[in-house]
Amino acid sequence: MKKKIHLSDGTKHFLRFVPNLLTICNSLCGFAAILYTLQVYRDTSGDVLGVFCVSSIMIFSAMIFDAFDGFAARALNAASMHGVQMDSLADMVTFGVAPATVVVIMTDSLKAGVMENWQIAVVYLLCSVYLGCAALRLATYNIHAMSSEKKGDPAYFSGLPSPGAAAAICVSVFFAHDTALPVEKFAFVLPVYAAILGLLMVSTVPYIHAGRWLFSVRKSKGKMLLLAVMIAIAVLFRSGGVVFLVTTYIFSGPVTVLYRIFRRKNA
Repeated sequence: MKKKIHLSDGTKHFLRFVPNLLTICNSLCGFAAILYTLQVYRDTSGDVLGVFCVSSIMIFSAMIFDAFDGFAARALNAASMHGVQMDSLADMVTFGVAPATVVVIMTDSLKAGVMENWQIAVVYLLCSVYLGCAALRLATYNIHAMSSEKKGDPAYFSGLPSPGAAAAICVSVFFAHDTALPVEKFAFVLPVYAAILGLLMVSTVPYIHAGRWLFSVRKSKGKMLLLAVMIAIAVLFRSGGVVFLVTTYIFSGPVTVLYRIFRRKNA
């Protein structure tokens, strides 16, 4: 017969604080990414893209904390509306402000002295679209979290989740760093891509809930095989593999919509 473990009040209070601690680590990673991005103006080594890669790695690190804070809240029975609000605030810093800052500073540093004032204003506007859409999405998520009414298929997100949008920007930085493409031209494309990602966040385009998909893998041999292939791609091709996987996820939403429209017309 198993003995029931009795925890002190202090231990219980600490365990209930663990999810919030992980959320704080999430926001600190985002803050660190912003600060490191600004170091590009001090970097004399010439590896400008290397600075943005480090910032992107910090944002990816925040995604780990973001994934585990929800898991910890459920495991420790510490879920609360306070935690939900705090999680969205952290996500706004890490997956909203930090990626937008990376895009703005990256474009500015790669095109320094080349862009005219109106071009700079366009870059700011496009990144503002990303930032504003991230805020709208997170606010909508909070409203749904406070509502007892369940909407839609729980296996899918309605719109691109903010970590997915941030990941798309980060892998774009890796792609620019690892390829021989003219990064000056790429710097003009990235703000447009950021704005598109922002619009996808507030759209109704369906995206697979990656967390729930991973937890359901053990129930399906097909999913286990697919996960093994994805891990192999990431291990074998490293940053190139991660770029491929994240980009595939971004395009999976619009492709799903087009497929449903095509199937409906031919039904």
